[in-house]
Amino acid sequence: MLDDNTPAQESGKLACGDGEKEVALCEANEQGFKPAPEVHMTPSSRFLQVELELNVHLRRLTFSNPVRYIYNPLEYAWDTHRCYVEKYCQTGQKILFLGMNPGPFGMAQTGVPFGEVKSVVDWLKITGEVGHPQNEHPKRRITGLACTQSEVSGARFWGFFRKLCGEPALFFRHCFVHNLCPLIFMSESGKNLTPPELLAAEREALLALCDIALCQAVQALGVSMVIGVGKVAEQRARRALSAADVNVRVEGIMHPSPRNPLANKGWEEVAKAKLVELGVMSLLSKT
Repeated sequence: MLDDNTPAQESGKLACGDGEKEVALCEANEQGFKPAPEVHMTPSSRFLQVELELNVHLRRLTFSNPVRYIYNPLEYAWDTHRCYVEKYCQTGQKILFLGMNPGPFGMAQTGVPFGEVKSVVDWLKITGEVGHPQNEHPKRRITGLACTQSEVSGARFWGFFRKLCGEPALFFRHCFVHNLCPLIFMSESGKNLTPPELLAAEREALLALCDIALCQAVQALGVSMVIGVGKVAEQRARRALSAADVNVRVEGIMHPSPRNPLANKGWEEVAKAKLVELGVMSLLSKT
């Protein structure tokens, strides 16, 4: 276990979001995980407050080998992430699509879940500045919205809904997209490490915090269904929401990752069939 003298990002101790408002919120929430209800806050501001508080608690965690680098786009890409949330998180959304954690060329670069750069810039019209993690792997540099590497999962995910809906407004009228965990982990070599690859005790400490934040986010949004993108996200969401007695339906769709052979054989058709089965397609129709 790395000690407290190790630099923040290197040790897994994560700083809070930048900006006076964000820092004030973080300091105010240091003593507890349940913020006081803000009846006059918009869904987007409540959602952002949940994320800011999660950051406070994540900074207390430490991670052992094989984790060597930890990026939190809710810190260095807060500007673009906030743009995404304020633009698209709104009253009346019924469905929350839930990924597991950022990909190296998706949310890690843009601050947007499944955030493949072209989709984020050209379709979602997200703008803003993206900074850098404190401790950056030389082979995994953050170039933000200038990143030229495409994230296949994100291109498939947002590309599918772009074909289906045409305009973002139609998709976000009833749906929103979020990740359970905001952190991306890398080994010494720069290999992406998913949460299941972390040491068991450290993984559970991490996901216990993310579970609480998920329950708060679902309640803040008022959605009636959570759709896990991939089995891991689906199972974790079902467990967390059930344990907290949050009464929402939890379902799942196949993850669009190129590591999944079935996804490479026609992910869009599989996803479409599942959404028809779940009764979601009628919410996304152009007519």
